[in-house]
Parts: sequence; structure tokens; C-alpha cells
Amino acid sequence: MALLRVDFLSDVLELGTSMTVLLPEGATAGAGAAGPPVLYLLHGLGDDDTTWTRYTALERYVQERRLAVVMPQVHRSFYADEALGERFWTFLSTELPAVVSSFFRVSTRRADTFVAGLSMGGYGALKWALRHPDRFAAAASLSGALDLVGRQRDMRDWQPGLMRRVFGEGPIAGDDDLLRLIAEADRAALPRLFMCCGTEDYLYGENLRFRDACAARDIPLTVDFGPGEHEWSYWDEKIQDVLAWLPLPSAR
Repeated sequence: MALLRVDFLSDVLELGTSMTVLLPEGATAGAGAAGPPVLYLLHGLGDDDTTWTRYTALERYVQERRLAVVMPQVHRSFYADEALGERFWTFLSTELPAVVSSFFRVSTRRADTFVAGLSMGGYGALKWALRHPDRFAAAASLSGALDLVGRQRDMRDWQPGLMRRVFGEGPIAGDDDLLRLIAEADRAALPRLFMCCGTEDYLYGENLRFRDACAARDIPLTVDFGPGEHEWSYWDEKIQDVLAWLPLPSAR
């Protein structure tokens, strides 16, 4: 694998930003005309684009799968167009895939494109997949913050400045509400969905609510609940399960 740190100018954000990329060596040989499949892997609230490679053995896990992994930097944005900040949702969903395709020869086919993330990144991954189901074959959340509406309602003192900056003064609503997206989703159009969360994780309740929302619509969802907290030892283990679950070309 090649481990690349890519610093580039974002036209959407109007500033320099970065992404960390794992790319199969010799990707153009034996990867098919479209290039290797790609996983967009999103970071959590207190992390950056380097943390997946620093705190897990991700590079080793993906090497035999010949999978490209793109890890963008979005700071503490909840992968949203911030009310009082930058347009990180537009950057993620529109600009980033175009930049990746311009820099690297990776597949752009839906069947070869996946998204996953942890905590805030789990929220971002499912939001991206639910808002653009035509782009992804599979989406996974690890310990995701999956019910921000409930969090905002029940924990009004949780990061109030952050939530106002990102989502504005009013309640979180519309396409930033995952439970609403599930309630209105076209079941037949959705990608495969996966979620895992430790039963000792402070986000466990939010994951239960997301599971129940999918069950109420009879939306297929692979669920993995078991012992674990909100920590890297858990995510280092579970990202291996996610990779094994992905419908990669070699597994089809």
C-alpha cells in the first residue's frame, strides 16, 4: 500500500485542506479498467484525517483487499454546511469525489464505492449514504452519533456553542436528521447498511433508536452490539468486521 498525505486547495471551502489516502500499489494493474474500489472513511469529532492510520492497523487490514481508502479532514463540522462556518457537506459530497478522481485512478462505479466512519464520522457516513444512495454500495457506522435531534433535545448543555455554529439556533431538522431520512427513504434504493456500537458506549442509546427506526420501515440493517466503549481498541477491532462485510469485487 502507498500511504499518502494530500494537501490541496478546496474551492468550496476557499482554504487549504488535506486528506490521507491509502492506495494499492500497482493499482492500475489487475484492478480492472475502472481502478480499485474505494472506501471513504470518516473521522470523529476530536480527530482528523490521520487518526485512522495512527490508531489502528488499517493499512495492514486493507492491503490484501486492494482497496483504496480516502480519509478527508472536516474538523468539528458534523459533515454539514455550517450555519456560521464552512460548507463541509458540499465539500464532502460534491467536491471531494471529484478531487479524488482527478488525483487517483479509482473506481467511480456505485458497486465499488463505500463509506464508513466512527462517532461523528458514523453520522456523516450514514447521512451521505441516505442522501445519495445512488453513489454507494454499502455504508457503515461505528459507534455513530446517530440521533442528533434527540441529543439536542435531551442534552441542551452538550456542546452548545458547537451545535449553534454548525446547525444554527433552531432545532436540527431536515436532511441533517438521520431518523427523518430513514423514515422517508426509498427502501429499494438504499445501499447495504451496517452499524456497530459497544453496549457501554455513551452513544449506545442513539444506536438503538436508529436500529428501531430501520426496523419500523423494514429496512435491512446489519447490527453488531456487544461489550465495548467509545475507544480506539473497539474501533480497531470493528473496522476489520466492516472490511470483511463490504461487498468487494473479490467477495462477489
